[in-house]
Amino acid sequence: MTPPTPQPPTPEPPAAEQLAAEQLAAGLRTAISGLVRAGRPFDQLAPIPATVLDLLDRQGPMTTAELAASRGVRHQTMAATVKELAEAGQLTAGPHPDDARKKVLTLTPQGRRAIEADRQQRVGLLARAVDGSLDESEQRLLARALPLLDRIAAELGAADGDRGSANGDRGPISGAW
Repeated sequence: MTPPTPQPPTPEPPAAEQLAAEQLAAGLRTAISGLVRAGRPFDQLAPIPATVLDLLDRQGPMTTAELAASRGVRHQTMAATVKELAEAGQLTAGPHPDDARKKVLTLTPQGRRAIEADRQQRVGLLARAVDGSLDESEQRLLARALPLLDRIAAELGAADGDRGSANGDRGPISGAW
C-alpha cells in the first residue's frame, strides 16, 4: 500500500477585518467611480487635455517626456495631446534650461483660465449636489470624512511611487475634482 499523496494546506478564510476592509474598499471604489461618471457629462474639457493642463498647473513646467511618465503613457501619445493644446493656445513650449534638445511646456493664461473654469464648474456641480441631497448633519459627516479620503489617496500615491511614477502622483484622471 502506497502512502497517501500530501495535500496542500487549506487556506485560512480571510480575517473579519480584512473582509470588512475589502468590502469597504469595493464600496468606496464604486461610489467614487459613480461620482466621477455622473459629473463627466458636465466637464468643459476632455479628460486627457484636462489632466495635462491640471498637471502643468499643479506641478509647474514639464517636458513632454515628464508628462508622459507621470501619466504612464507613451511619449508619442502625450506629444499628440501637447500639440493639440499648443495649437489651442493653452500651453507653450520654450527652451529647456539644461538641454537644448528638449522643450519645457508651460500653461498660457488661456490654459490657466480653461483649467480653472473647469474646476469651478465641477465644484459648483458638486456643491449643488451636496446641498440638494444631504442634510446639515450629513454634510458635517462628509466634511469629517474628507481627511480620511486624503489619507487613503496619500497611501495610494506612496504605493504608486514604488512603481516609478513621477513624484508618486499620476494626478487626477480628468482634472481636479
